[in-house]
Amino acid sequence: MKNILTLWLALALTACSLGAQKDATTTYDLGAAPAASAAQPRIRTSVLVHSIAAPSWLDSPAIVYRLNYQDAARQLTYANSRWAAPAAALLTQRLRSQLASISDGGVMNIADSARADYALRVELEEFNQVFDTAESSRAVVVARASIINVARRGLVAQKTFTIEKAAASANAEGGVRALAGASGEVIDAIVAWTATRLAEDKK
Repeated sequence: MKNILTLWLALALTACSLGAQKDATTTYDLGAAPAASAAQPRIRTSVLVHSIAAPSWLDSPAIVYRLNYQDAARQLTYANSRWAAPAAALLTQRLRSQLASISDGGVMNIADSARADYALRVELEEFNQVFDTAESSRAVVVARASIINVARRGLVAQKTFTIEKAAASANAEGGVRALAGASGEVIDAIVAWTATRLAEDKK
């Protein structure tokens, strides 16, 4: 009887272990930040970098995808895969990090309670995986950036950045890799554009 009870407990623990593995959620981030390029122009002024804003449907760690071939207006999310934080928070961290790496004047946020020469606002408009067929998908990242001269309270420049990147596989992992690549290109473009426009405005 004791041997039977021991065997039953072992089988129960094995089943629980397998069930936990099956239901485990995989968490992703954007990967390691790239090193600053020596050719990147320096930012000589101080910049207040606001947290990136995003629509309410992106205000969660869910990985969003759409089936264009079925119902393009419907937003779907993966059940067992998610981001480590909402997309806007991940992108804000990356944006501040890359701007700080080329800044001589300093990069600040609202919590610093310090006056900056310029403010940078970014609005994330799209950040999802789009399936054009059941076998092929692409990452779509769209963000609008605005630079404001704080002293003049005027808009210096505004631009919308759109990047699409094909996913290597039609699943969550493929979508994450493509979204990480596309968002990296968007952040690179915003950083380069910001540095150029600030240099022009100071002339």
